[in-house]
Amino acid sequence: MAEDKFKTSLEGGNHHRLSQLAGQWAGNTKVWFEPGKIGDESTYTGTIKPILGGRFMLLEYTGSFMGKPTEGMMWIGFNIAEAKYQSAWIDTGHMGTGIMLSEGDNGTVFNVLGSYGYLGMEHRWGWRTTVELKDANTLVITAYNIEHGQPEQLALETVYTRR
Repeated sequence: MAEDKFKTSLEGGNHHRLSQLAGQWAGNTKVWFEPGKIGDESTYTGTIKPILGGRFMLLEYTGSFMGKPTEGMMWIGFNIAEAKYQSAWIDTGHMGTGIMLSEGDNGTVFNVLGSYGYLGMEHRWGWRTTVELKDANTLVITAYNIEHGQPEQLALETVYTRR
């Protein structure tokens, strides 16, 4: 039964939608440290490929952050049993040695919410990520910082073009 639901999703549902992200990508990433003021901007390249029979997509990327080389990975999926998108994100620029786990409701755009914290922080901060294929050759990944008790603020935007 579960395998039938996955096959249906892969043929025309959320897993099919995620499979459209597969490919080689190159683009520009902007990072905001405060509203309206870009704090860093650099070129990134990425590869997205299906793993585990299309159950998940793996984004691997390289670029620079604050003038230093960075690399990262994001596992992206749709949990059929819970009807939620899910991701796990690691990198050498933002996350340090942490893993950010995120999830979000079913929808036409991959939209997940996670949180992060550092030693000494009173409250964890939220981090909302969207992954949207604007057209066959344009992929936009946007992230928003959510400080405790405050409205979300644009934190990161990567605009990729298919190579």
